[in-house]
Amino acid sequence: MPERVETTDPEGVDYGWVMQATFVVTVTVGAALVAALSAFVALPTWEARAGFAVRVGAVVWIVTALGAYYYEKNVRA
Repeated sequence: MPERVETTDPEGVDYGWVMQATFVVTVTVGAALVAALSAFVALPTWEARAGFAVRVGAVVWIVTALGAYYYEKNVRA
């Protein structure tokens, strides 16, 4: 029987896992954080709302990505 295509044997950091974890955590935590923080900021237009979501989401994304990479490199390895 041939080996399954989905099987990988990464050496070092598993970047696929890092990307998946970053996506899932950023969406779940980021949405809640944007909603919570938007209660304290005046956002009169859709442009202001979108810009606010992008700025907060970018910070959540980079922190999550760095944390997932650190976790994969140092803890899971």
